[in-house]
Amino acid sequence: MKTSFSIKEVEEILFGGKKIDLASLPMEDVSGCYDFLKEFASDKVIYGINTGFGPMAQWRVADEDLKALQYNIIRSHSTGAGEPLPDIYVKAALVARLGTFLQGRSGVHPDLVKLLVEMINRDILPFIPQHGSVGASGDLVQLAHMALCMIGEGKVHYKGEWRPSGEVLRENGLEPFSIHIREGLSICNGTSFMTGIGVVNNIYAKRLLDRGTLAAVMMNEIASSYDDLMAEPLNEVRRQDGQQTIARRMRELSRGSRCLASREHELYDGGHTEKTFDHKVQPYYSLRCTPQILGPVSETFANAARVLDRELNSACDNPIVDPVTRNVYHGGNFHGDYISLEEDKVKIAAVRLIQTAERQLNYLFHDRINGILPPFLNLGTLGLNYGMQACQFTATSTTAECQTLAMPNYVHTIPNNNDNQDIVSMGTNSALLCKRVLDNGFQVFAIQYIALAQAVDCLGIADSLAPASRKAYDAVRAIIPVFKEDSPFYEQIAEVEAWLREEPLNLD
Repeated sequence: MKTSFSIKEVEEILFGGKKIDLASLPMEDVSGCYDFLKEFASDKVIYGINTGFGPMAQWRVADEDLKALQYNIIRSHSTGAGEPLPDIYVKAALVARLGTFLQGRSGVHPDLVKLLVEMINRDILPFIPQHGSVGASGDLVQLAHMALCMIGEGKVHYKGEWRPSGEVLRENGLEPFSIHIREGLSICNGTSFMTGIGVVNNIYAKRLLDRGTLAAVMMNEIASSYDDLMAEPLNEVRRQDGQQTIARRMRELSRGSRCLASREHELYDGGHTEKTFDHKVQPYYSLRCTPQILGPVSETFANAARVLDRELNSACDNPIVDPVTRNVYHGGNFHGDYISLEEDKVKIAAVRLIQTAERQLNYLFHDRINGILPPFLNLGTLGLNYGMQACQFTATSTTAECQTLAMPNYVHTIPNNNDNQDIVSMGTNSALLCKRVLDNGFQVFAIQYIALAQAVDCLGIADSLAPASRKAYDAVRAIIPVFKEDSPFYEQIAEVEAWLREEPLNLD
């Protein structure tokens, strides 16, 4: 089987403007599979080619109606509801569908692949409602909306406007796709939308984790924590890869800091005779235990990436057309359990990351806990001004919503389709719930990063920060300068959120 895309390559397509080079794709495999199916199917009963779909598979379809059958599944299943998916998730799903077809096991005509590449490269993005998939015959409803646009019906988002698909295709010199053998079913059948959403979720989850790791470094700089919490000898004896990854990343991010304390120099020098210590010997868990808390988060995101990479390069429709063994196999590669379970795990891990940020915020805002900062980082007149007091309401309520959303969705299945689909994955729902948690996470982190910058100014330590911390501080201060007087800054919170979302953490 062919490997066509990695998450990194999809990220370059989505965020870096990279175009897909049709000449570099294994089109000979697509053509060979189509040619084999055309020959093989001429005198056989094959699901979805000359039978009905789902529970209707027991009825044979007349030869003169075979093309109409393929158009019917597209039109009849375009029944989604709710808000449309944002463009970036739709584009990722189109790339995922392309990855399926390039395996050369779907029996589609090469012209379908060519049109899909053109739509991706030109940002001709179908209207895809969020609700409709149970994730068992794959994303039937969402993929039907994609197919509807490919046959010149439905509507697409193009250059910031919703327009009729056929009109936009013609404007770009493209012909709507015409059915050959089984393309209607092939387009609609598979896990590509839950996979596309999952890929974008994974990209954002990694960015959120990077920012959470840097925030933890800045928190410990503000608290003048002892730096051995991230020490290699401490973390390597735990024998957990994620913990060691986070500790190593914290050491990299904190390099050059003059804010962190050395336990060897300050407590192991033999010069202490006092009975109580002004400076905490060990900071609170949300500061000190970052490698142990974010380690499993890191591993969860990494494992999800491996599953998604494989799914991007899987033939996930049904039946599977195999020109190598010269057979057509009927099964359930469209079933979304792999994606559903991973998206639930990513969602739960992301909630833990957000909870950690919320507790760190509480440390910054609570003067009786931190002992070094004014209440709510208030640089104005206490009692008259309120600093970031109300920001905590937003961060806390948003975190609480995430905790509710953390309930696993993978275990929810409702039989449907005349009980043909008697156990379903709900994979797209899982991916969408994960998306919502990550969106919430960026909101909480936006408040945290504003608070980190304000705390740095409260202490006057900007020049002593690690270069990575100083870079983040400067970026936040370019959006919202240090503040004393009360004023609305919800717009600046949104700007910081956009910066966190769109700018990957870069040490260069």
